[in-house]
Amino acid sequence: MSETNYKKQKRARITLEALFQRADTTLIIHYSCESFYDWNRKSSPRITSVAVRRLDSGQTNSFSIHQVAERKSGLEDIDSNYDRLERQMLQEFYDFVDRHKECRWLHWNMRDLNYGFSALEHRFRVLGGEPTVIADNQKFDMARILIDIYGVGYTGHPRMPTLLEKNHITPLNFMTGAEEAAAFEAKNYVALHQSTLRKVDVIANIAGRAHDRNLKTNTRWWDLHGGSVKGLIDWINANPVWVLVVSVAGVVGLIVSIVAFRH
Repeated sequence: MSETNYKKQKRARITLEALFQRADTTLIIHYSCESFYDWNRKSSPRITSVAVRRLDSGQTNSFSIHQVAERKSGLEDIDSNYDRLERQMLQEFYDFVDRHKECRWLHWNMRDLNYGFSALEHRFRVLGGEPTVIADNQKFDMARILIDIYGVGYTGHPRMPTLLEKNHITPLNFMTGAEEAAAFEAKNYVALHQSTLRKVDVIANIAGRAHDRNLKTNTRWWDLHGGSVKGLIDWINANPVWVLVVSVAGVVGLIVSIVAFRH
């Protein structure tokens, strides 16, 4: 028997609550890379920047091509030294990962070799490094958590930009995937880095609103409370006090109506 929407919501709420209860060891991650759309090269897309934000304090660590280049060889030599600079950047990132083995990692759609933790690992191995692998049970996808709570139609596509608009979250320095690809082609690595930094802030903002239950979505009350008769029954069983309150209020309202009618 398939799991009801309410049970998915309950499980996702528990997961989100656990992340916020241990916010001091929860890290939000996002990264930017060379476009993986219409890819016609044999090599994997290059990584341009990685940002990691602490959920509790907002303190952010960032790793980027242009930062390494500025320290090592100068910004004008990025193209001719990209592999070396990228490896150094990823080495610094994985040194950070190694120092935070106990942490949980909250991300947005970083699920596969196309775009995800495995893509970062693969790219570092291609460049001769050996990544510290983050266990799957330490990874939490905010995009999937939102779908489990609010349903697949909770916002339009692409989901992150439309959710920002609906919740009036300022998209300062935020770029879409297509805009990031264009920025890479234009060698605008600073803008890519700024977008990556903004996105970890955005993910934290969205997660906080979902946790506080004030995130604005397109989800209807019916869908949010089960979406089916069985789901509604699950919600009623899990919230007997509210059912009792509503029932008592209904009886009181009926008595008041009868008294008023007689007078």
